[in-house]
Amino acid sequence: MKNRKCFWKKFWKNFCEEEDGMGTVEIILIIVVLVSLVIIFKSQISGLVESIFQKITTQAARV
Repeated sequence: MKNRKCFWKKFWKNFCEEEDGMGTVEIILIIVVLVSLVIIFKSQISGLVESIFQKITTQAARV
């Protein structure tokens, strides 16, 4: 059990000190922007999806 705690402690320390790649802040900001765009344009997105599925069902009946 002690080895497991030591492993997680080292893992967390390395994770916090790592500066390679894209940072957590950038990823969180991208997610926040995407979610807010979906919330703002929710009605337009749902209308577009409904019209696409309606076209698919009507054209699938022809085939």
